[in-house]
Amino acid sequence: MNRPQVIDVLIVGAGPSGSALAIDLVRRGLDVRIVDRSPHAFDGSRAKGIQPRSLEVLEDLGALDDVLAGGDIYPKLGLHAGPIGVPWKMFPHKEATPDVPYPNTWLIPQFRTDRALHARLGELGREVEFGKELTELTQDEDTVVAKVVGADGVEEIVACYAVGADGGSSAVRKQLDIGFVGTTDEADRVLIVDASVSGLARNRWHMWPGLGGKLIGACPLPHSDMFQWMIRLTPDERPPQEIGAIIDRIHSHTRNRHIQLHEIHWTSVFRPNIRLAEHYGRGRVFLVGDAAHVHTPAGAQGLNTGMQDGYNLGWKLAQVLAGADPALLATYEAERQPIAAGVLGLSTEKWGGIAKLDPSSMKRGKDEQQLSLTYYGGPLAPADGMRTETLRVGDRAPDARLLGADGAETRLFNLFQGPHFTAIAYGPGAARDLELLDWPPTGAQLKRLTIGSTAGFSDPQNTLRSAYGLTGDTLLLIRPDGYIGHIATRDFLTTTQAAVQAMTPEARSRTMSQPSHTSPGSGATE
Repeated sequence: MNRPQVIDVLIVGAGPSGSALAIDLVRRGLDVRIVDRSPHAFDGSRAKGIQPRSLEVLEDLGALDDVLAGGDIYPKLGLHAGPIGVPWKMFPHKEATPDVPYPNTWLIPQFRTDRALHARLGELGREVEFGKELTELTQDEDTVVAKVVGADGVEEIVACYAVGADGGSSAVRKQLDIGFVGTTDEADRVLIVDASVSGLARNRWHMWPGLGGKLIGACPLPHSDMFQWMIRLTPDERPPQEIGAIIDRIHSHTRNRHIQLHEIHWTSVFRPNIRLAEHYGRGRVFLVGDAAHVHTPAGAQGLNTGMQDGYNLGWKLAQVLAGADPALLATYEAERQPIAAGVLGLSTEKWGGIAKLDPSSMKRGKDEQQLSLTYYGGPLAPADGMRTETLRVGDRAPDARLLGADGAETRLFNLFQGPHFTAIAYGPGAARDLELLDWPPTGAQLKRLTIGSTAGFSDPQNTLRSAYGLTGDTLLLIRPDGYIGHIATRDFLTTTQAAVQAMTPEARSRTMSQPSHTSPGSGATE
């Protein structure tokens, strides 16, 4: 049998984490395949909250419009105690600001998020290959070999790298023999039901708490007649399966017989696993999303953390394939594993609070929104680096509103959008050194922005100056995933050039011909 052509990256699993990663890699010109063992796209509402930081990621990936069209802001909670319903603001509604364009958590069933990502992937010329299950995974110094089984039999796929995005029971993680440390409480089970419903107001996320952790919740799914029901089962209770039995279970707890379920669209029994992979990869294979971490549903963190795993890994894989030091890939685990550990703690605390009827556990704030996540102190963001009055290296780069030389207003995020790095020179001294910054011809390109020069952008409302805490000449390097890669308030050229070396193809690559897996023009400087 002839050896198959070697592709750049194989992704196993087409949920939000794997799909977001596939979009990012394909737009970088890489040869990517994404396979999923399911016969078709996921049909359930499961993870239904998209956090503000993830909305920014989706905008960059080109999938935001579909996500916004498929969802809505969260309604107030309706806490029921007998016949009394008390409104409770779970999510404080915020207005957009120049630095935070999407300040509110977005309610959208997961099946719509999946389809928005798959549609975007289709626009880029790739499709998810459903009905293909991984059965074997091996690797050597140069490639990964995967065997997948589908309707046409066994296929061998050879790739430079592979990524497991195949959920909590990940076949990729098991093939790598990576430990999944944590607990699963088999007695703590939740029946999740997507159903068409009448007799229940759609302007509330209804909750009927009870003693001993008993709980039923019903969240209206936008642009439909469906609710997502969460029914916490008692330890010895058999989950009701038929629609009549589910209705009886709801009536017995809520005491509201006006509620009627007319059609069941999807059901699942959820056990709150709390687990973290000991490693986020081995050799040429990596883990993202639930394959690397699973947690309770409280706080809407899992899907968001998983998508941002892929967003962190994508540009690093592309840079290494273009000639950067493979050590860059080690920063993926170093940056993302602590984030997941923090999320596990947050969601576990919220879940326990709900069981104890603690009202504070139902509040959501900045911790859940993931805007304050930082890689500060990590391998690409040393703690001894320079900073501004508001930002450190490794922090999220805020949005801002600027004027171009033609007088037209633009958002900084519009200028960030795409697979490139961005350098922002604020002040004439930083601008002069930015012109001299050497950038490799392979890998992600560099977009150079000058603020304050006649040929560049201006900040008349000081939105950039305020959000970035700028007090004088400053040169900032923004990574492709929207985090600050370097801050220079002095020695602009020498310190920035040193920071660039860790994230770009080595100097020796700059005289080499462009590899076949790099898209034409991907190393250009604007």
